[in-house]
Amino acid sequence: MEIIITHLNADFDALASMLAAKKLYPSAKLVFPGSQEKSLRDFLVRSTFYVFESEKLKDVDVDKVERMIVVDTRQRSRIGKFAELLDRGVEVHIYDHHPPSPDDFHGTVEVVQEKGATVTVLLPLLRERGVEITPEEATVMLLGIYEDTGSLTFPNTTEDDFYAAAYLLSKGASLNIISDMITKELTAEQIFLLNDLIRNAERYQIKGVEVVITTATAGKYIGDVALLVHKFKDMENLNVVFALIRMEDRVYLIARSRLEEVNVAEVAGAFGGGGHSTAASATIKDLTLPEAKERLLKIVPQVIKPVPIAKEMMTSPLRTIQEEAPLEEAYQVMAHYNIGVLPVLKDGRLVGLITKEIASRAVFHGLGGQKVKEYMITDFSTVSPDAPLKEIQDLIVGEGQKLLPVVDGGKLIGGITKTDLLRALHETPSFSPSPLYAKKKFITRLLEE
Repeated sequence: MEIIITHLNADFDALASMLAAKKLYPSAKLVFPGSQEKSLRDFLVRSTFYVFESEKLKDVDVDKVERMIVVDTRQRSRIGKFAELLDRGVEVHIYDHHPPSPDDFHGTVEVVQEKGATVTVLLPLLRERGVEITPEEATVMLLGIYEDTGSLTFPNTTEDDFYAAAYLLSKGASLNIISDMITKELTAEQIFLLNDLIRNAERYQIKGVEVVITTATAGKYIGDVALLVHKFKDMENLNVVFALIRMEDRVYLIARSRLEEVNVAEVAGAFGGGGHSTAASATIKDLTLPEAKERLLKIVPQVIKPVPIAKEMMTSPLRTIQEEAPLEEAYQVMAHYNIGVLPVLKDGRLVGLITKEIASRAVFHGLGGQKVKEYMITDFSTVSPDAPLKEIQDLIVGEGQKLLPVVDGGKLIGGITKTDLLRALHETPSFSPSPLYAKKKFITRLLEE
C-alpha cells in the first residue's frame, strides 16, 4: 500500500501538496497524520470540493504500508505515528520546501527546494508529465501558495512561486474563493487574544537586535493564532517577535522574523517544531508558560547572529577641541585632518559639536577669533557603547546628525560617522535584501548630506 502524508496541524500548502502528489502517485491513499489547522478544517467541511478524499488515520494499517510519500515536511517529530515506519525499511519519497533541520529524515527520493510553498516544488513535475489539473484543484493549490507566502509578500517568496501562481490562474483557479479563505474577520475571542499579545509584549536587546517576546493565555483552543501574531508584528512594525500562547494543556510558540540574523526555524526546532527562517512554530506539551518563556530566553541568544553595536562601529580616539578655543583653530584642525565635525569639550566633558561648515563661514566673515562655544551645536544626540545598529541608523539618517558621539559614563569614548554607518550596513546581512532602487537612494542620501 502507498500513502501520502504531511505534517501535523496541516495547512493549505500541506493539502495542496498532498493533492499534487496524488497526481504523481494515483494509487496512493491520502492520510492526515493528525489534526489540521482550523481554517483548513473549515474549508474541508464547507467546500464542495469533491475530488479530495482522505483515509481516516485509524483505518490505516501501517503494517501494510510499502511506500510513504511525505509532503511539506521531512521532520520526524512532525509526522505523528508514521515516524515508526522510517525504521522499518519502508520506501520514503520526500517533497518539501523547508530548510534543513537536525530532526530531518531521508528518503529514497528527495525533492527539496527552498521555495515559498511545497506545491511550487511539485507543480513542475506535474507539468513535465503532462498532468492536467481542474479549476477546483488549481484553486486549492493556489491557496497553498497564497497562505505560505502571505499572498506572495513574505520574504521567503521566490520567482518560481509567482510563475506557479500564474500557471494555476491559467488553469482556472478562483481568486474569489481564495479571497474568501485568506481574508477573514477576527472573532471576538481572537480580538481579546490579540489585545493580550500587545499588552504583554516585552522588548529585549540581544546582540544588537531588538527582540519582542509576548505571552497570552486562552481558556480554550482558538484557531488561527499565527494570523494574530502576524497582525501584531505588522501593527507594531516589529522585526523579530516570539509569541507563547497557552491554550488548554499546551503552549504554542509562533515566531516571525524579518532579519537574516534571526533564524526563527532554529528556535522553533529547539522546541520540536520547525518552519522557515522567517516564520516558524512549535507545540510545547511538557512546559508551563513561564517555563517555556524562560527556556526561550536561553535559546534565542544562541541563535542570533550579532548585529554591530556602537562600540564595534565607532572611530576612536576622536580629535576634539576645547570650547574656549578660537574658531580659526577648529577650522584648521578639521581642514588639516579632512574631518567634518569636531566634538567640543569642557573639563573633559562633551558639551557640543562644531562643524567645518560653521567654522569656515565664521573665518570667511572675519570671526575666526570668536570662541567655539559661541557657535557650537548644543542640541545633539549621543549613544551608549551598546546602542544597536538600528538606533544609530535612525539618528544619523533620520535626524541628519553627521557625527554621533559614543558616551560611556559621561565620558566621550568615540564617534560614529556616516562612513562608519555605511560600512556596518554593508556588512550586515539584513541590509542586503533591500530593493536595489531603495538601497541606492538611501546610500546616495548619506553620501550627499
